[in-house]
Amino acid sequence: MRPKPASTNTPEHPNEPASRAFSVAGHLLTAPKAVPGLHLVSTPIGNLGDITLRALETLAGVDIVACEDTRITRRLTERYGIAALLKPYHEHNAALARPKILERLAQGASIALVSDAGTPLISDPGFKLVREVCAAGHAVIALPGPSSVLAALAVAALPTDRFFFEGFLPPKETARRARIAELARIDATLVMFESGNRVQNTLRDLADAMGERDAAICRELTKLHEEVRRASLSELARTADALETRGEFVLVIGAPARASVMAQHDLDDLLRSALQRDSVKDAVAHAVEASGRPRREIYARALELARQSHAGNGDGQD
Repeated sequence: MRPKPASTNTPEHPNEPASRAFSVAGHLLTAPKAVPGLHLVSTPIGNLGDITLRALETLAGVDIVACEDTRITRRLTERYGIAALLKPYHEHNAALARPKILERLAQGASIALVSDAGTPLISDPGFKLVREVCAAGHAVIALPGPSSVLAALAVAALPTDRFFFEGFLPPKETARRARIAELARIDATLVMFESGNRVQNTLRDLADAMGERDAAICRELTKLHEEVRRASLSELARTADALETRGEFVLVIGAPARASVMAQHDLDDLLRSALQRDSVKDAVAHAVEASGRPRREIYARALELARQSHAGNGDGQD
């Protein structure tokens, strides 16, 4: 039987739990009182069994747990029999909540900051709080643990020696495509989050800009319906309509092959030659395959060179 969290309060602070107990595999343990300061606690991204012992001790030992959604964090604390005092801290109340947290820290309190899932501050609120806590001279303690970014990198079967984390792409199509064009120039494995209602369109935009790069779609990592698809971006885009869109997505995209990326002057020579005999569409298709550069970039350059050629021919006939 899972132990119920204690609900009694300390006389000194009537809103704080008296019990610092937690339960692991049926064993009831007692956590030491956490040291004063802000504790950044990583929590599971899906499977509640991925919590660390140190994280449990801290959640049971702090005075307050600041969390994005108290309902989500309560599922975790109840699972392990922790009588934590949960206080909301999210993007909508942060400006009002930060001064109260700083005041409690100044009084010697220990406070844990958690996100709904994974490591705090990674595409979650918390940066301004950490900055102000540091500026006020209070301790900030990091508790490493689950991260969907690192989990996706680990299972994607793509190079991990250098990676760039983008977070969420812009939701609007024009802004998203513009940002993808910028990302295409980064010589590193790319990691990004996406929502289920946009992932199909995002895959098509990524394929338009990055072509045949190897990639992986990681859905519902560590959860019951975890799924990882590995293929080229173009293949993933072609099959996007069959993708299950429910759940959380992490997209991982391999870097362009360094040796196969053609220099700009060589690309221009290739396009000029191809445009003399082929349509812009065919010239671009040939250049994408031969150069290793993004299709969108090559298409824009082909149009520019075609305009220059037509302008030059016109000048010669006047």
